[in-house]
Amino acid sequence: MGWQLVRLWTLLVYAFMFLPVAVVVLLSFNASQFGSFPMTGFSFRWFVELAQNDAILRAFRTSIILGLLTAAISTTLGVLASLALVRYRVPGANVISTLLIAPILVPEVVLAVALLLFLNFLNVNKSFALLLAGHVIFTLPFVILVVQARLVSIRRDIEEAALSLGASPRQTFFEVTLPLMLPAVLAGALFAFTISFDDITGTLFWKPGGVETVPTQIFAMLRNSISPEINALGTVMILLTVGLPLLGLALARALATRRGG
Repeated sequence: MGWQLVRLWTLLVYAFMFLPVAVVVLLSFNASQFGSFPMTGFSFRWFVELAQNDAILRAFRTSIILGLLTAAISTTLGVLASLALVRYRVPGANVISTLLIAPILVPEVVLAVALLLFLNFLNVNKSFALLLAGHVIFTLPFVILVVQARLVSIRRDIEEAALSLGASPRQTFFEVTLPLMLPAVLAGALFAFTISFDDITGTLFWKPGGVETVPTQIFAMLRNSISPEINALGTVMILLTVGLPLLGLALARALATRRGG
């Protein structure tokens, strides 16, 4: 009886968390201009209007460019940092590792304000570069954690065997180590892109005037009125932020299965 109550309570908690998301997705297909029940019909009208909204399209372009740059920089730095901390004896490795992962432990609003105040102290104005740097700082720990976990499980003697057979350190990395790390690298890149694409707290502090990402555009639209386009935009955001990690998981499993076979 006790476990039945625990399961029931768990289901209620999950329902409380995900029912609002389901409502947003459902109302995005409502033919009525009022985002409420009962629905008057099923329509893609708001998705069509969404695709014709220049402000939202600009926000999408900004978010995609920002996410791709964040993923590229965070993944590159994360792979290099993981290699240095796992494969080499770096003085103060534990301290460095803690500092690299620290942004996860600090509330994002605190990190955002701290970075903004520090750059204001240096007389650095808000810019896209500042926004990109903030996103890299926030996403880098996730990449490091994923890549380090994979790198620790790769046996060092495989790399030593390649070196003993005449491969250079560069060849060993690109032809032995990197293929074995590839599922974790792809997963880290997708994590970085998804977190950057979905971030609003830090973005509100770091973005320059006139630059909007999808989350900040939604926030700006909500301040004026509740339009059905917001539901459609929310549905697209949900598909991207949920679909990309699932796609990364599928790719990682496919790569692992192919190498295992």
